[in-house]
Amino acid sequence: MTPHAVEPEALKSALSQLLGDRAQSLTVVREELTLTVRAADYYAVMQTLRDAPEARFEQLIDLCGMDYQTYGDGRWEGQRFAAVVHLLSVEHNHRLRVRVFCPEDDFPVLDSVTALWAAANWYEREAFDLYGIVFDGHEDLRRILTDYGFIGHPFRKDFPLSGHVEMRYDAERQRVIYEPVTIEPREITPRIIREDNYGGLH
Repeated sequence: MTPHAVEPEALKSALSQLLGDRAQSLTVVREELTLTVRAADYYAVMQTLRDAPEARFEQLIDLCGMDYQTYGDGRWEGQRFAAVVHLLSVEHNHRLRVRVFCPEDDFPVLDSVTALWAAANWYEREAFDLYGIVFDGHEDLRRILTDYGFIGHPFRKDFPLSGHVEMRYDAERQRVIYEPVTIEPREITPRIIREDNYGGLH
């Protein structure tokens, strides 16, 4: 029978003791625990989380990229790119979110954790493809969702919604061709006008 899940505060205390100063922060929001680590400690911490008896996060459930460029209406002052990983311990029936920021915005690089969890393979490729995060040590880091020859990383906040190029099939050449985008950029944010005290708002 699977034991009851560990309370987030109890898990927070246990991981704080286990990781010491390698845990940059441990926060509980909506009963979910998030651990933030430095890029330099990332691989070692992940290995500890997998192998330590009190942690035993045997499964990597998800890994995704993040771009904080416009986070908080532009008030964000930290590093721009991060990877967020969700881990599961079947043995202890608890979950953990791990966040690690890339040290450099111009060329974001993190260690790959594919040697710890094979499931990270395609997730890291996806984060590379969509955000341009390079995972050092990944044996086959190449695009996975975008087309051959795609330019840029489409989930970055500064990537144009219309893209850089458009593609179509050319019957005369009998192949797909790429051309400059012909769509004119336009304002897509709806304009909202509210009267004073509209709906009880001040």
